[in-house]
Amino acid sequence: MMAKPFQPPDRSCDVPVWRQIEQQVLQQIRSGQLRGGAKLPSALELARQLRVNRHTVRRALDALEERGAIHADPGRGLRVREECYDYAIGRRTSFSRNMNSLNVTSGNKVLGTALVAPPQRVAESLALARGERAWWIESSAFAEGRVLDHSQAWFSAARFPRLGEVFQRTGSVSRTLAEFGVADYFRSYTRVTARLAGTATARVLDQSPDLPVLEVESLNVDGQNQPVQYGLTCFAAERVQLVLSTAER
Repeated sequence: MMAKPFQPPDRSCDVPVWRQIEQQVLQQIRSGQLRGGAKLPSALELARQLRVNRHTVRRALDALEERGAIHADPGRGLRVREECYDYAIGRRTSFSRNMNSLNVTSGNKVLGTALVAPPQRVAESLALARGERAWWIESSAFAEGRVLDHSQAWFSAARFPRLGEVFQRTGSVSRTLAEFGVADYFRSYTRVTARLAGTATARVLDQSPDLPVLEVESLNVDGQNQPVQYGLTCFAAERVQLVLSTAER
């Protein structure tokens, strides 16, 4: 559904002009004509379109921000606030499982795979021997057409030969590990940090570098408590809400 052009306010109406503008924008948001993430015209552009004073438009936009209907995206102007997905993190944590529980269409995109000498923290987490190499996978995940995360994951190359090739084919960590005999895996730890997106991650998430992300560092282990995957995932903080769960999933 396409957004309709905003109409000049009715000056014969008892409702203040700024309030009429606020109600027009709200109506388009509630009807789905303005979807989450949609960019609004600037105050100056709206003033010209509505044939009103710029300060009147500014008052309407301020009221919409106070309602939480829109927000300022640094360097990109005003946008409609996006729907936030609950993302459960528990003993078993899976993007596809989380999205299926919300009944939303989702998927991921492989951005790169390589056989690398891993950073020291990764090597130690995966219990790799000195000089042992690891598979590095970079990907992004999306739901209903919106990018939710930018992810990097490392796996032992000795234990999982050709993992990059298999992941390119399956597009799923669970299905990839299953092909190597790991039928199930569990979260050993999760560490969450809030930070600004930065240029590279912002480009993948299609957001401003000055907006926050939730960076999740994690380690998954198999049934014998042997490490299988070290991950760093940056979630768009305005699209994803992390829910720490103690329930068995």
